Amino acid sequence: QVQLLESGGGLVQAGGSLRLSCVASGHTFSSRAMGWFRQVVGQEREIVARITSTGGGTQYVDSVKGRFTISRDNAKNTVYLQMNSLKPEDTAVYYCAASRYSGLFRQSEIDYWGQGTQVTVSS
Repeated sequence: QVQLLESGGGLVQAGGSLRLSCVASGHTFSSRAMGWFRQVVGQEREIVARITSTGGGTQYVDSVKGRFTISRDNAKNTVYLQMNSLKPEDTAVYYCAASRYSGLFRQSEIDYWGQGTQVTVSS
């Protein structure tokens, strides 16, 4: 069993920055690809960024390319999402997710979800 605990959300003005963190329990973190998703009420959850188990591969949704950076520290069982140049349309609940595989994954291949952290960007 893996538990994921996100932190770092909050209220920020447009153009500002936030860094989300997700700490994982257990001993399988370094073998799992990780991801950040986001969801707005009434809309489907969407992938924001993914990172392979070693950190050697990353992928981003087009709307955040050049603004967001996903990274991980396997020694600390932690994955990060650095969000710069935030826009009001980035407002959502952000979820950390752990895949059952080491490579880039589909949403259907997620084993564990965090509880989510709210990010609100004011205009």
